[in-house]
Amino acid sequence: MRTPPAVRRCPRGCSVSRLSSDLSFPVPARPRIWAFGISRLRDLLFDIAGEYEERADLRVIARAYDDAVREIEAAGERRPDVVVAGGSNAAYLKTRLPVPVVQINPTGFDVMHSLARARRQGQRQVALVSPGETPQEVRDFVVAYGLDIVFESYRSAEDASACVQALRERGVGAVVGPGLIADLAAAAGIDAVFLYSHASIRQGFETALELAEATRAEAKRRRHIDNLLQHLRDGVVALDAAGRVEAINRRLAQALDIDAARAVGRSLADLAPDLARKLPDADGDVLVTIRGVSYLAHRGPLAGDSGEDGAVLTFQESRAVERLDRTLRSKQLTHQFAARYRLDDLIGDSAPMQRVKTLVQRYAKSDATVLVLGESGTGKEMVAQSIHRLSARHEFPFVAINCGAFPEALLESELFGYEEGAFTGARKGGKSGLIEAAHRGTLFLDEIGEMPMPLQSRLLRVLQEREVVRLGSTEPMRVDIRVIAATHGMLTERIAGGTFRADLYYRLNILSMALPPLRERAGDIMPLAVSLFMQAVQRESRLVFHVRDSEAGMRLLTGVEGVLCAYAWPGNVRELQNVIERIAVDMADSAGSAGEVVPLDVEAMRTIAPELFARRAPERDEGADAKTTLRERSRHVEAEEVRAVLAACNGDRDAACHTLGISKTTLWRKLNSKRS
Repeated sequence: MRTPPAVRRCPRGCSVSRLSSDLSFPVPARPRIWAFGISRLRDLLFDIAGEYEERADLRVIARAYDDAVREIEAAGERRPDVVVAGGSNAAYLKTRLPVPVVQINPTGFDVMHSLARARRQGQRQVALVSPGETPQEVRDFVVAYGLDIVFESYRSAEDASACVQALRERGVGAVVGPGLIADLAAAAGIDAVFLYSHASIRQGFETALELAEATRAEAKRRRHIDNLLQHLRDGVVALDAAGRVEAINRRLAQALDIDAARAVGRSLADLAPDLARKLPDADGDVLVTIRGVSYLAHRGPLAGDSGEDGAVLTFQESRAVERLDRTLRSKQLTHQFAARYRLDDLIGDSAPMQRVKTLVQRYAKSDATVLVLGESGTGKEMVAQSIHRLSARHEFPFVAINCGAFPEALLESELFGYEEGAFTGARKGGKSGLIEAAHRGTLFLDEIGEMPMPLQSRLLRVLQEREVVRLGSTEPMRVDIRVIAATHGMLTERIAGGTFRADLYYRLNILSMALPPLRERAGDIMPLAVSLFMQAVQRESRLVFHVRDSEAGMRLLTGVEGVLCAYAWPGNVRELQNVIERIAVDMADSAGSAGEVVPLDVEAMRTIAPELFARRAPERDEGADAKTTLRERSRHVEAEEVRAVLAACNGDRDAACHTLGISKTTLWRKLNSKRS
């Protein structure tokens, strides 16, 4: 028999490739098909193989039965996608190989043609020998045409040999069958007709190609799904309708301490009986514990809307759920509650303000609670925002609330939030409070001295436990917050009067800072006035083109510097801002009518702000009261700071001195300065 020009013939047992003599590196882009055949089928396979060079990596191997099985087992990961074989060899391989096997089946034309050839040879009786049962349609065909045909079948090489020997003893003159039967019949002296044709071989190869493509597509889909499962942060397992594992990712396998590869096909109840008993029978969520770790388990259908085809179980670690919830809460509120002011916005170079700026920078490095003292309008919230902006929490919310601006019931719900149905008119679904909103950020409690006594108790627990309980709820929620409180009054006086809790005061007064009133830093009044004036100019379009920089602003205000610096400013910076706003509006009106801005004088100032002339600040050089007040305030702040550092160092004076950068003598003096 001739060899196709593009196909190389090998001795028995060799494989054939039309691309290369090195068969250990098949082209992975094309389907791998191995065709097993011996004797006449092998030669027929060789004849057709060349036609599939472009479509498949096709190998023809002269092996059968156990030899063919060992050939595929030795290939390992390079095994074929599909195997093609004929007769009993195909039936044998189907039960022993982990890859699909396509059996070459003779067509009806093959059978009729082969039987006709056998009859033309003039023999008296013809036998049709098939691997397995003879198809009924063939039997019907023989009966319909009155042919004298003997039907026999076999399932192994031993059966084939015995079958041919029995036919010879019966006097059968010709045998039609596959290659093995034809070879045995010829060896026994019986005329043999080979059953297969080129058409049946091509049909087998085409079926193998279709099956290989489908198998590869399914394998690719499974790889994608498996890759998706392995990269999920949660544990996932897919179960069939009987509760057997179809797929499981490494995360869950590690949590269960099982081998993911060996788990497939086994019942989850056998792999993890304790877990299987806790899982819900229907779709839903349940808390389970796996080796001491708490998980939120969710069950859903594997396909469709019902669980008839199986279920998918996901396991999310409860701590991860909590972390995600806290992170989402913080991220969602960061832009809504943002600190606008920074340290550079604190205008003033006087000694008291330099001290404040130093404390802001120092306290920003700590996470301890800060109590800011100062008269109304001294910039307590601006200082709190500056501390937040310089702290490690600057990327998270800055939530400010005025404790004196809400009724008690409303303040409680605003601070702590509430659950659905907690009270009449409660929002559907409940509402998170401002303490929750400040998670991972800073909570600024302005006018803390005005907080009602019942809420002081609840706030004290938040500071102690870092937990908040919504109204109408019994479950505490963990919060990570830094608290800055502010007050314009002396909390010690409120404690003595029974309107403020002493234990809450000591919780708040860890780090303290006293802001100087504007009258005690007269040197900062003009820089502040110019800065506020330039801000007002930006809001007045009629002044923008006339006042382009701070120098121009200073020239316009120089004529009233004495008036501004002589006033006591009981409303501090806030009152100064109001007066400057009036000045800007007056100048804008003048510019609109005269076409230019005229510097302000004292007479004009009497009309704009008459209160500045009704109350004058005491002369700074005529008495020691103002200086004494400032000195006492500075000493008080220093002493409180030193005591806070000493408490943080557990009373270790050496450590406190090292932290503050002072000597023990200085430490002793500052601790006792409060009493002097």
